Amino acid sequence: MQITNHILMIRPVDFKFNEQTAGNNKFQVASTESDVQTQALKEFDGFVTLLEENGVDVTVVDDTLHPETPDSIFPNNWVSFHEDGSVFLYPMFSENRRLERRKEILDGLKDKFEVSHISDLSFYEMQYAFLEGTGSMVLDRTNKIAYACLSVRTDEEVLNNFCMLTGYQPVAFQAVDNTNFPIYHTNVMMCIGDKFAVICLDSIKNSKEREQVALNLIDSGKEIIEISLDQMNHFAGNMLQVSNASSESLLVMSEQAYLSLAEEQVIKLKIYNRIIYAPLYTIEKNGGGSARCMLAEIHLPMR
Repeated sequence: MQITNHILMIRPVDFKFNEQTAGNNKFQVASTESDVQTQALKEFDGFVTLLEENGVDVTVVDDTLHPETPDSIFPNNWVSFHEDGSVFLYPMFSENRRLERRKEILDGLKDKFEVSHISDLSFYEMQYAFLEGTGSMVLDRTNKIAYACLSVRTDEEVLNNFCMLTGYQPVAFQAVDNTNFPIYHTNVMMCIGDKFAVICLDSIKNSKEREQVALNLIDSGKEIIEISLDQMNHFAGNMLQVSNASSESLLVMSEQAYLSLAEEQVIKLKIYNRIIYAPLYTIEKNGGGSARCMLAEIHLPMR
């Protein structure tokens, strides 16, 4: 199944601009406001409420003050959960993000979900090679394809190892922003749903790579809904399709992303899902990530 009703979210206690990630995340902007944590917590809690009111099953885990993990609000980078009961842990670029991998979070999930095996790829950190989960990879779970734009945070060798272990086919490419700076995570430039894909094809400058990505999407039965570089910069690629308790498909995004979309794009997306969105401006500005980054999908079997 491409989509799930079960989501893991980490409630922040010390959210702030992370100096260790800012060098290669051009979506981050340091805030001059003094109440970043307060505003981020308000946005987080409002987002959780929106999801739960729309029938999404959300497991919320509180972060801890120690160790210091300013980006813990983005759990999809360090862990992914799969239908066969497997869990993958990932190598992280920033040292303070590596501390987000918390065994007690996984242990808590075992009360509700079946975990058959944990594969820990974090040893690649010793080789300065990284693959930051479903930020680095956008997974077509139905067709077993892993799309990945390569960057300092997304290493091709680690990608290929993940694919070897899981049976996924890697589709690697280069993607850049409007200043030709490498895009740090694939999930800010594309989203894959069950029958559609939202993607900024303009960010893939190599024509052969761009054509190959598009052909893979079409051949796997996805309607391509293109977004512009400007829309990508407003997090329009950072969406996630989920289901609710009534098996209704929902497309989750931030308010900023939604407002950047053209009417014709919204019409196309509404063919496949109902759209829900939340204001996440403080989180987006300081963290350089948006709605999708905050959601770690749980595809594990239920107990």
